Amino acid sequence: MAKDTISASTPGRGLVDRPGGGRGSDGLSVSRVRPAYQQVADQLLDRILDGSLAAGDRLPSETELSAIFGVSRSTVREALRVLTSRDLVETARGTTGGTFVRRVELGQVSDYLETSLGLMSGTDDVTVAHMLEAREILEVPAARLAAERREAHHLEAMREAVEREKISRGRGMRFKEHRNFHGVVLQSSSNALLEIVTEPVFRVLQTKFLDPDVEPRFWDDVDHDHEEILEAIADRDPERAAEAMREHLVRLRGTYRDRTHTP
Repeated sequence: MAKDTISASTPGRGLVDRPGGGRGSDGLSVSRVRPAYQQVADQLLDRILDGSLAAGDRLPSETELSAIFGVSRSTVREALRVLTSRDLVETARGTTGGTFVRRVELGQVSDYLETSLGLMSGTDDVTVAHMLEAREILEVPAARLAAERREAHHLEAMREAVEREKISRGRGMRFKEHRNFHGVVLQSSSNALLEIVTEPVFRVLQTKFLDPDVEPRFWDDVDHDHEEILEAIADRDPERAAEAMREHLVRLRGTYRDRTHTP
């Protein structure tokens, strides 16, 4: 990558290499200045997000970045550590080494969302009701798309999941197969973003909020719902598949309980 493809936000001036903030001598409020390494990291992040730096691109050397941003090499190294900790860049050693923009894996994004939702869920910011509502918004259209785009191997995987549900014993195993069925429906939609966003919601609901006292016969109703969804998807009937999924998710609402707010 050419050196001049990256520039500091204020050309010709170095970044402020110190923390600051508080009140000036005249009593006026002063905005707190972020550390220089964070300013460098933020500007590099902006270049990654706007496509100026793409996956696989090599960043300029520490010496070049130091000159571009007008900061010390130690500040540059700290900025790169920030980006590395977020899995945005990686460093390779050797004659062909350097610091490169990482290719983000879909699983990484899903895992990050799950962790973040897990920390936020059960609070006023993200309630169980919010998560259930979001799940319906995502999975009902996914079922519609699955009916339009599914392939033979998707149907086979859904049938296998339903059969395993019926012979499974215990809440844990039943829910595992329940989750597998929904996962295949999402895969059948052929929309990776739906998978990335929906799976973390599903996993957090299962881990933190599934009611441990769900009656065994409830899972018989789940099996029936899944068979209805499968049949509609197999028949390539988008509207029936979407409606069957909607009814199924409404039925599931009662199986989740926010125990974090229970007196």
